[in-house]
Amino acid sequence: MRETDHLIIRPARAEDEQELAVLNRATWTPLADVGQRPAEDAGVFDERHTPDQFHLALLDGRIVGYVRVVPATPLLSNQHVRQIQGLAVDASARGRGIGVALVEEACRVARAQGARKISLRVLGHNAPARALYARCGFVEEGSLAEEFLIDGAYVDDIWMARPLAG
Repeated sequence: MRETDHLIIRPARAEDEQELAVLNRATWTPLADVGQRPAEDAGVFDERHTPDQFHLALLDGRIVGYVRVVPATPLLSNQHVRQIQGLAVDASARGRGIGVALVEEACRVARAQGARKISLRVLGHNAPARALYARCGFVEEGSLAEEFLIDGAYVDDIWMARPLAG
């Protein structure tokens, strides 16, 4: 971070949706997402994607990144695991440690919710994201070979995790 940068990480609020939707469209790429590009009028929040699941990175008052943390499954036997299901940083803000700060915030939130482990899924061809997660202490726990067909190429689905219990 530069001295002039003022990074704040905070929980999302309902009123953040429009700005978050703009960021979500701007950061969409087949390198990181298996779904379709969000439509211009697409929101972010719905019954499965609620504001309390998102934590935002604000740089000088502007949303430049987010991370979404949810229970890995609805099963009682799996409630000790949280999962990162979405991480994005605006291209103009990359290289400033914001991705690391968001991952660490996700781990902090998961710990506060009583989790012992945090996991995620990342596309095999997304080398920058895999390197970020590795820097943050995540290790590969498994993979599903050729799980997705993206732009005519088969792509592996990589499962990574990090223990949270001390």
